[in-house]
Amino acid sequence: MSRRPMLVIFLTVVLDLVGFGLVIPLLTFYAEEFDATPQQVTALMTVYSLAQFVAAPLWGQASDRYGRRPLLLASIFMTAVMLAGFASATSLWMLFLFRTLHGVMTANIAIAQACMADLTTPETRAKGMGLIGAGFGIGFTLGPWLGGELAQGGHLTRPIWVAAGLSLLNFLLGLWLLPETRKPGSHAERRPINPLALWRAVQHPAVGLCILLTGVFIFAFAAMESTFTLFAEHEHHLKPEQIGRMFGVIGVVGAIVQGGLIHRLVKRFGEAALLPPAFLMVAAGLIVMPFAPLGGALLSTFALIACGQGVVSPALQSLVSRGVPADAQGEVMGSNQSMGALARVFGPLVGGFLFQNVNRGAPFWLAGGLMVAAAGLSVLAGRRAMEHRSAQVA
Repeated sequence: MSRRPMLVIFLTVVLDLVGFGLVIPLLTFYAEEFDATPQQVTALMTVYSLAQFVAAPLWGQASDRYGRRPLLLASIFMTAVMLAGFASATSLWMLFLFRTLHGVMTANIAIAQACMADLTTPETRAKGMGLIGAGFGIGFTLGPWLGGELAQGGHLTRPIWVAAGLSLLNFLLGLWLLPETRKPGSHAERRPINPLALWRAVQHPAVGLCILLTGVFIFAFAAMESTFTLFAEHEHHLKPEQIGRMFGVIGVVGAIVQGGLIHRLVKRFGEAALLPPAFLMVAAGLIVMPFAPLGGALLSTFALIACGQGVVSPALQSLVSRGVPADAQGEVMGSNQSMGALARVFGPLVGGFLFQNVNRGAPFWLAGGLMVAAAGLSVLAGRRAMEHRSAQVA
């Protein structure tokens, strides 16, 4: 039974990230057709993440209360609708409307994570979250690449329609393959559904630091992701398709680590022990990246970041999931997703400011420094999570 719903969950994550990523290489050109200014183009990126920040805990809490299946299916279907609306827009305000609502619907990753927590045991939780992480990697790999390839010849809406069609296909698969995963008789406490769930989750004695580390990590990654294109263009004179293929390295390596290696690593060392060295791997790649010459050296920094990211994401998700009871999985995983969305709002803003006003390498050095600090904080976070787990067993 587990494999069939896991396929739908995996495809949901992949297609959410494909829909997000394929717009990145064409968004500027598409928005400029509606006379958008550079600030408005940036705002189109920001409203998506802001919408996810607000919506993720709401989706998670609602799935705790009303069930995973109906909400996940509804959000998948509406994702297709919002993508179709974005592709059919006739004015700039419509772009903002459908981009924002697309962000609301793709915040359903919080439900996907809660489903995975329902379907796995504590011992296999990291493997399940690693599968979701692999979906992130594949979606992140395919999205920008497909967006660039399908938009050739000025067909800017073609990749958006393709993404809408794929979401509709995923909805049909979900109708067929996805059962309700929430445990029978599990009823969440009737807490008010509101975005303040994030603050409540950060204060959690066992997993609050893990959620905070999720935000720090995604902030650093988003700062790198948003400025690397500028860096590659100005420093190495790369073309968009070359940049997209380099980002593909992160997706491929990350998918390999999260899809296959993470379970073995966790089984041998445990999530908490893996976090500090993984954060340091990401830090090393980020700090060295501005100095790396074009070619194998630069690709190696991407691979190093991808290896670390492939461990950090599922390990943190597993610690968060194992630290809360079953009837709070949706809310807490939604809050964790919301923290990531908030980080994706501010990471690019800070990275762009540093790139333009300080130094072209400054965003990477700031992100690397944050990863070093996160490595130290992860020791305390892992210790708290493990102590809480031991207390529950006792």
